[in-house]
Amino acid sequence: MSHRSKIFLYGLLLVLCVPFVFPTWWMITSSFKPNAEIFSPSLWPSDWTVEPWRQVFTMQPFAQQYFNSAYIAVVVTAGTLAVAAMAGYAFARIRFPGQNALFLIVLTGLLIPSEVTIVPLFRIFNSLGLVDTHWPLILVPMLGPPSVLATFIMRQFFITLPGELEEAARMDGLGRPAIFRKIALPLARPALGAVAIFTFLHSWNLYLEPVVYISSQEKYTLPQALTQFTDAYQGQLWNVQLSAASMTAIPVLIVFVIAQRQFIEGLAHTGLKG
Repeated sequence: MSHRSKIFLYGLLLVLCVPFVFPTWWMITSSFKPNAEIFSPSLWPSDWTVEPWRQVFTMQPFAQQYFNSAYIAVVVTAGTLAVAAMAGYAFARIRFPGQNALFLIVLTGLLIPSEVTIVPLFRIFNSLGLVDTHWPLILVPMLGPPSVLATFIMRQFFITLPGELEEAARMDGLGRPAIFRKIALPLARPALGAVAIFTFLHSWNLYLEPVVYISSQEKYTLPQALTQFTDAYQGQLWNVQLSAASMTAIPVLIVFVIAQRQFIEGLAHTGLKG
């Protein structure tokens, strides 16, 4: 490309990224504004203040809520990776009667909206005494539609692995568990990275289930906690909410920036590198 074409292309990309960058810029800068100045046309605070960031932690146990979201997202991600990797490998590499029919039944889980199953699931967890605990927020994503999608991605990856790898491993005396652990799983890192990212983000942003299952403030997750920053007259404290939202977005940005290559490669990668 010529120098002029590169300048034009970079300029076009800068213009196209504005709709994506501007909301984040407005959220962060507005979190340093007084509440009365939030909807002013200025894109830069005229009177900087860190009071909204302090109020985030004084109005409710935000640090505990932050920890709740973090550990739930980590546990759900680890559990989903384990379930999806084993299930995907079984559907891709192990032949058994009714394999395709069973896999089709599993995929139907993607067609059922979570709003349809929320009431029966609530009754089940309530009968087990698990309402107002974090167990529903862990078990439902691990065994629900997010895990089904993860299983599908892992199966599509494992099905492309050359059969010669398993044959060579059997000649070396490895059984099925050892082949999965020592050969298939290390080769599936791109797919595992993609599954880990969207599973973590799904759990981190989960809102409906926490609202239904959690009632104690100290057990809230971040999406639920963001709706609780109001004044004595139930008016919205926008600057405090934006401060909390800015802190909530930080892990998401860090995870995506660090693992975006694995995410893209995991969705596009369908075999072994040459």
